[in-house]
Amino acid sequence: MTSSRHRTAADRLRRVLRGTAVAGACSLASPGAFADYPERPIRLVIPSVPGGATDFIWRSVEPGMAAILGQRLVADNRGGAGGDVGAAIVAQAPADGYTLLGGVASITINAAARKNQSYRLLRDFAPVSLAVKAPNMLLSHPSVPARTVKELIAYVKSQPRPMQFASAGAGSMPHLMMELFLNLTGLTMIHVPYKGTGQIVADVVGGQVPFMMGNILPMLPHVQAGRVRAYGVTSATRSAVAPDIPALAEAGVPGYEAVQWFGMWAPAGTPPALVKKLHHALSQALNEPAFGKRMAGGGAEVAPSASPAAFHEFVLAEIRKWERVARDAKLDLN
Repeated sequence: MTSSRHRTAADRLRRVLRGTAVAGACSLASPGAFADYPERPIRLVIPSVPGGATDFIWRSVEPGMAAILGQRLVADNRGGAGGDVGAAIVAQAPADGYTLLGGVASITINAAARKNQSYRLLRDFAPVSLAVKAPNMLLSHPSVPARTVKELIAYVKSQPRPMQFASAGAGSMPHLMMELFLNLTGLTMIHVPYKGTGQIVADVVGGQVPFMMGNILPMLPHVQAGRVRAYGVTSATRSAVAPDIPALAEAGVPGYEAVQWFGMWAPAGTPPALVKKLHHALSQALNEPAFGKRMAGGGAEVAPSASPAAFHEFVLAEIRKWERVARDAKLDLN
């Protein structure tokens, strides 16, 4: 009797071969072969629970892309495992342009640090484009006496026991951003993984956990209200929406740079003509002035890739970066 593992491998091989055949046929097809695409709504898998930054970004993108393509993009939230749950669904979907991944940077961490995934990012997806970048912020409860990054480093080192930081789970982008910070500063902290961002914010605001890395989009109002203290943004330079908050790199952690970003993929084997059409539609939607204004208001930067190939190179560099961080932190995310 054939094992389930062998059936899975065989199914994957058939899918890859089928996708290759479709892509090859596409290269021989006339330029107008996919002129009618899309003829029905497109499923946009969002690998997060509703209400977070990932959900906000892709639901903001959807109306613009729908207007350009002439069909709705139906959001399907599938959170879990740092984006792996939603990504795996798209990896197994037909390569026909009707299932897309509204992805988030954490899946490059998964690609770098998880070896038991049911998919492989560089093998099982066709890159479409980078969409938006947004820095995180290093945050604490106001009871922490340190007010600058240098004071924070000294304060944490002076404590008799390691302090704690929270994240939305092992391997999440905030988790690895903090690991990078600890690596560059020589600090030691205890990671407290949560199942979602909402409870982290509640616990840091409430003083149950002292530190977190939080995305600037939802966390800036908490900073402005004094509920949490911001030490620095994770981008290489200051954010225009919060110019009084220094970049960590200028505030005492030279070389620090790590941003949350959001990009779109289709399943591997999606015909290049469809990928090109999706890239064009996404780029047009991102470049709408109203969308750019909405993103800028939350501290995010619109950043469409010049081409699907350029997005692939960006993703490859991100995977290599987080491989180094995971190795240095001796993380086992499997």
